[in-house]
Amino acid sequence: MLKQAVFQSKFLPYLLVLPQLAVVLVFFYWPAGQAVIQSFLMQDAFGLSTVFVWFDNYRELLADPDYFAAILRTFAFSFAIALSSLSLALLLAVMADRPLRGSTFYRTLLIWPYAVAPPVVGVLWIFMLNPSLGVIAHGLRALGIDWNPLLDGHQAALLIILAAAWKQISYNFLFFLAGLQAIPASVIEAAAIDGARPMRRFWTIIFPLLSPTIFFLIVVNVVYAFFETFGIIDTMTRGGPAKATETLVYKVYSDGLLGGNLGSSAAQSVILMGIVIALTAFQFLFVERKVNY
Repeated sequence: MLKQAVFQSKFLPYLLVLPQLAVVLVFFYWPAGQAVIQSFLMQDAFGLSTVFVWFDNYRELLADPDYFAAILRTFAFSFAIALSSLSLALLLAVMADRPLRGSTFYRTLLIWPYAVAPPVVGVLWIFMLNPSLGVIAHGLRALGIDWNPLLDGHQAALLIILAAAWKQISYNFLFFLAGLQAIPASVIEAAAIDGARPMRRFWTIIFPLLSPTIFFLIVVNVVYAFFETFGIIDTMTRGGPAKATETLVYKVYSDGLLGGNLGSSAAQSVILMGIVIALTAFQFLFVERKVNY
């Protein structure tokens, strides 16, 4: 028999859900609505007058080549961050899932980096890879590599990708490890008895059974790369050099708060939200078809 919760009052379930609904309404829907309204307005430099300009802010954005460059840069960053963090997390999870002495201690150490805030992650990687103070930077120069992300845009982009992927590996590792431990050992043992080698067992049995976890993490990592890398970029490069690391979320901040163009910034945030919703819908419509539940 299935157990089912029974409430004495029909209003109690709604009261229990009300705090969460209030948080979502106040911190998501209300700011999103304000951004949509602001995207149709234009203010003067001092914020004394506001004019309703319809879609002028969107027209200016779509005619700006720098904005399209930021879109391409954001997609490239998202793909690199998601691919690297998922790949390394899966490798670490497979290794940590083995029966080793002290495996619990190793797993705890691998989970710890997720508790570090993004700005702190940026500071840590700056200390390691700063061209004048970084320990790793000195090692790279000793090997003959001219490492200077303060001037080289490609090196700055690589630095952001490494820091952002390192931050997300722990989160992905936690879910991959849980997914691996949920796979019945009898299935793996049966394949081993049939003569399947470890690599073949992984790609034909373990990896397909992990597809629901992989699909969930792809969605989460794309959202993370689009939004939550702001703290890392702001701490490490501030979008430089020469806007080489300026993604869509950082452009919203720089144009709105630093540049004072609130209408354009609001229009950018609306477009960014639409892009993320479209990507998520695309993944659910097409990627989910290859998921084995």
